[in-house]
Amino acid sequence: MAADPLDALRLSLMQDILPVGMAVVERARRGGPRQVVEAFTDSDDPLGQLRQEGDPAARAMRESLDQIQPGLGNPVMKVEVRDIPRSEAVAATGGGEDAAAEREALHGVLIRIAERLAQLERRLEA
Repeated sequence: MAADPLDALRLSLMQDILPVGMAVVERARRGGPRQVVEAFTDSDDPLGQLRQEGDPAARAMRESLDQIQPGLGNPVMKVEVRDIPRSEAVAATGGGEDAAAEREALHGVLIRIAERLAQLERRLEA
């Protein structure tokens, strides 16, 4: 979870409260207050059910917010990046033939990505 309390609150709003709210609004629009009340009386876990119902609409809302400003709808998560000494990396991957095959496959993918980026840059320049 986010270290900053405001980031934690925003993350909770976007991931937990927004889907429930979207489901309640959709139920009220579709069937009025009766259908909203049914959500709380007909289920053992009404918030979980509402969260599940509202998740697609909330996801679309978060994507729309990200179109306005990246990170607004789907908060950017802070990560820690650090180097791993080669001996630890080799030990973690096994360092055998499988690791060599994985490195070759990765190298091929990276070459393909570099070629596509160059092609994209050429198209953008034109």
